[in-house]
Amino acid sequence: MDNRGRISEPVAIEAAEVEGVVERIVYENPENGFFIARLRQEGNPELVTFVGNLMAVSPGETIRIRGRWIEDKRFGRQVRTESYETILPNTVEGIERYLGSGLVHGVGKVYAKRLIEAFGVETLRVIDEEPHRLRRVEGIGPKRAEQIRKAWSEQKAVQSIMLFLQGHGIGTAQAVRIYKCYGDAAVAILRENPYRLAEDISGIGFIGADKIAGRLGIAGENPSRIEAGLRHVLQEAAGEGHVFLPHAELLDDSSKLLGVGPVPVQESLTQSIAKRGLMIDGECVYLPTLFIAETNCDKHLKRLLKTPGGGLSIKVDKAIEWVESTQKIRLSEEQQQAIRSAAGDKVLVITGGPGTGKTTLIRSLVAIFEKKNLAVALAAPTGRAARRLEEATGRTAKTLHRLLEFSPKHGAFTRDETRALEADLVIVDEMSMVDCHLMDALLRAVPSAARLFLVGDVDQLPSVGPGNVLMDLISSNALPTVVLRHVFRQAEESGIIANAHRVNRGESPQFNSEDMFFVERETPEEVLETVIELVTKRIPKKFGLDPTRDIQVLSPMHRGPAGVATLNERLQLALNPDGAPVPRRGLRLGDKVIQTRNNYELDVYNGDVGLIARVEDEAKELHVRLDDREFVCDFDDLDDLSLAYAITIHKSQGSEYPAVVIPIVRQHYMMLQRNVLYTAITRGKRLVILVGHPKALAQAVRSTDVVRRHTRLAERLRNLPEPPRAE
Repeated sequence: MDNRGRISEPVAIEAAEVEGVVERIVYENPENGFFIARLRQEGNPELVTFVGNLMAVSPGETIRIRGRWIEDKRFGRQVRTESYETILPNTVEGIERYLGSGLVHGVGKVYAKRLIEAFGVETLRVIDEEPHRLRRVEGIGPKRAEQIRKAWSEQKAVQSIMLFLQGHGIGTAQAVRIYKCYGDAAVAILRENPYRLAEDISGIGFIGADKIAGRLGIAGENPSRIEAGLRHVLQEAAGEGHVFLPHAELLDDSSKLLGVGPVPVQESLTQSIAKRGLMIDGECVYLPTLFIAETNCDKHLKRLLKTPGGGLSIKVDKAIEWVESTQKIRLSEEQQQAIRSAAGDKVLVITGGPGTGKTTLIRSLVAIFEKKNLAVALAAPTGRAARRLEEATGRTAKTLHRLLEFSPKHGAFTRDETRALEADLVIVDEMSMVDCHLMDALLRAVPSAARLFLVGDVDQLPSVGPGNVLMDLISSNALPTVVLRHVFRQAEESGIIANAHRVNRGESPQFNSEDMFFVERETPEEVLETVIELVTKRIPKKFGLDPTRDIQVLSPMHRGPAGVATLNERLQLALNPDGAPVPRRGLRLGDKVIQTRNNYELDVYNGDVGLIARVEDEAKELHVRLDDREFVCDFDDLDDLSLAYAITIHKSQGSEYPAVVIPIVRQHYMMLQRNVLYTAITRGKRLVILVGHPKALAQAVRSTDVVRRHTRLAERLRNLPEPPRAE
């Protein structure tokens, strides 16, 4: 540990170049080639530990490793491998040990001895160049001779490919992933089009592939390079929420990225469109998957709107009277209007802020339609949102991925047009989180005769993925929409809800309640220290809340003194200083963590938060406890977990927490937006505390200058022309 009690990362000491015989493999991950092994150097009785991503390294081999000496606090002195090469042994003893290791399939210690007796130092050359002579050795017939020849060829091929990759500046970890993906064809594929790496192999991307291409001599105006650059720009735009880019913007951004003039970029764009690598609609250029998703959303919504709803007869006034009586509630005029619309409309959009009765309305609609013996399916984008919906309605609610029965094996939803949902009414909550791809999948699975009710708060942040679906549905004016504005009296008494609505109207929040406070601090460093104190001491002491389970810090940004990264480091140190370290990612037993990628096999999703409950070193896995269950994460999947004492406001969508602490500093000016602050405030159930500078708060309330996402769903829904062209 360092002098502040933190468990330190391994310390690099100096460059290393070590040559010797691989004595044994301590640990090997066959999926990514990660090794921990021991090396015996000539004349040195002590074994050297080396770690890294290697391929085709076996006991008995002589290898030369280059890297850095590392002092690991847990595992001691070792070499972290950056590159390596296999050195064939050139002595009788070395060759016998090499072959006797089992490296070459079909040769063990017995046959290694016989081969050495027959061919001496020429043994490896004979296997390589004259394999027919192997049959002279006792016990080696045609079948075993062919087996030895084939195994030797495969071993040489792997070594040759790895040397080629490393010789062109590709690190061992990437080289292993490339070989795993392409096998013996790796060199040929890279020579033909190294930009395939960006599409086929996670973690390399266009920038990495472009560096490799440069080392391979690919010219700057090579069409494959320009087309890959165009796709990269569109993918980056999708990561920012855009469904397409305007033609001129795409050309300009791509030219800047590639350092190439607009003429060759336009030529490559034209060629890509011709072979349907990209799609164009007027002046809008799409990735094919997003073009299909957006046009499908339009097509299937219109299908639902045009199809009769099965002749359902509801006496609305009696239905409202019945539901008010049985549930002991009083519905607002807006809620009653929503029920009237629901009785007659196939598709209905319901939006409203906190305290306006969205959940009560959903519960009422479920009761009314179930009374008519209709099958109702409830869903939400995330596990937490689905659980909240289930608790509120007393009915089963699923994530959209579960509802649509995602198949990890096939990488697709099994519910679609050919196998529609078995439901008469589908209600989806938290629609602001649903992106264009997920909306497409949902709509394809809704039967034509069914009703679809979509509920959400349009003033919250839009989805992390591309599109702005809920906003587009409402702004199209093509779908029946009910806006809930009436805030119920009980909700009005909440300072959190009242201030959320003030912020949404562009008014400054008022801190005169018992559930929302503002702690003024001048600098980001002061904000950081105050947040730590609030979470670890003041809030638990005054409100009796658990600092890890009940309190969530929400920051607009990742970086900076008051950003997610620094907050997590400090909160981990304060709340879990003695947790046993997990081998990678800086995690510890007992840490609060968030899943950052959908893992359909484990049934955990981006945004799920839990605690590391157990670490199994032998099995190389850890157990993460969510609200209602545990899942097991292999050490190889640890990159999908991050500390979650603090998370971004975007990641908090669909969740509620007993207490929320929000640092708000002027250095976060890029994210000081009204909808960001509004979303953060509405995550708190019992307590919200803002910490920061009054000017930063004022800027967030004032700023509505949000970057408009490039989407055309609203425009498509407003019009009924023939489908747009895809050249």
